This record gives sequence, structure tokens and C-alpha cells, in this order.
Amino acid sequence: MGSSFTFDRILLKISGETLKGNLEFGYESEAVKLVVKRIGALLDSGVEIALVVGAGNVWRGVMGADWGMDNVTADYMGMLGTVMNALCLKDSFNAAGYSAEVQTSIPMEPIAARYERDAAKRALEEGRILIFACGTGSPFFTTDTTATLRALEIGAEVVMKATKVNGVYSADPMIHPDAKRYETITYDEALSAQLGVMDSTAFSMCRDNDLPILVFNFFEPDSLENALNGDYSTATLVSR
Repeated sequence: MGSSFTFDRILLKISGETLKGNLEFGYESEAVKLVVKRIGALLDSGVEIALVVGAGNVWRGVMGADWGMDNVTADYMGMLGTVMNALCLKDSFNAAGYSAEVQTSIPMEPIAARYERDAAKRALEEGRILIFACGTGSPFFTTDTTATLRALEIGAEVVMKATKVNGVYSADPMIHPDAKRYETITYDEALSAQLGVMDSTAFSMCRDNDLPILVFNFFEPDSLENALNGDYSTATLVSR
């Protein structure tokens, strides 16, 4: 398809909390509409977008750990939560006039199609937004790892991680106002400084396969477009 941006095919990772707005849990309609509006603007510009969404708005494994739930069970519940979020987004994108498709790592027919690499790439080439759910299909792997794995499989040129802050900082800027913000940083610099850009498995996969990571503030207007244009005033590029 081609676009005017630096990257034509991206894997966007957003948190489940993005969908809950000001609610403690669940879905807020205006929050979901904002996600569709922000991502839809990129689709209109010709960017091919695959999406991975977490499940923090409906379930967190630590909740089960508090009463002794088995970690594997908790992780499977989280996978099911990502399916709920994926279906919510699919329906919202379709309602807004976009074509969206959900693929899951675990068989979920007739709810959604099973993940298949060639079908996924074909969907992107045809201009559909592709939403991956159920994580990797195995416990003990985060949605960061899912995003990285799928990005490599479908030939995405960058992993974009949506956050609430303007990129990667030397410390938590909410706690340390004097924390340094990076516009660009190398994999090795981020690793040696223990900046926690992604979980260790996902980060290692990006570094070993030279897959750039863009960490940006999803809630900053035009932040997606600016980051893809090489403006890192509200983002950080992690690369070799």
C-alpha cells in the first residue's frame, strides 16, 4: 500500500487500560472511540497496522495471585481477556467504517479465526486492521512478547508501544520529576541502564532481530503520526 511515513507496516501494542477511560475496570465508550479515531487516522494515511492489546482493564494475573491462584490459570484468564478486548475493538473499527479482523493464538472458532501468518499478511496488504489476541497461546509470556513475536512474523518494520508518558525516562517521571527523557537510545544503553522498555524476552527479541521500538504517549494529540515522522518530542526510538 505504502504511506508517507518512515514505517509502512507497524505492530502497535496498547494496554487494556486504554479502553477503560476513567472507569476502574471494563470499557468506556469514549475511550474506545478515541483508540479507533487515533488508529483510524493512520489507516487512512496508508499505514498497515497490526494491533496487540493487553487485558488489564478486565483481568490482571496479580489479582489471582492475591488468593493463591495458579499462575498458569491466571495467565489463561488474561488470554481470554485479550479476546474480549480484541472483539470490542473489532466491532468499534467496523462501526467506524474500517475493516478489522481478529486472529487468536488458541482456537476460538466461531468467535475469531486462528492465527495464520500468510492470512495475517494478506489482511494487512488488503488494508484491514489486524488484531492479535490470546497472547502467544502459552502462559508465562506477556503481551509485549506477543507483540514482538507477531511483528517479526508478519514483517512489521517497528513495534510501537503506547504508554501514558512521552517515551523512555531514566526513572519514573511520575515519581521523579527530574528524570531524563531520551529521544533516541540504543538497545545496549537501555539494557545497561535497566530502563525496562519491555519485558526481557520481548526486548531481547527486538535487539537480536534489529527490530526498532517506538515508545510514545498515546494520549498526546498527533503523537502517533509525529513519532512515525521521526519527531520524538513525545516518543523514544530504541534501535541499534
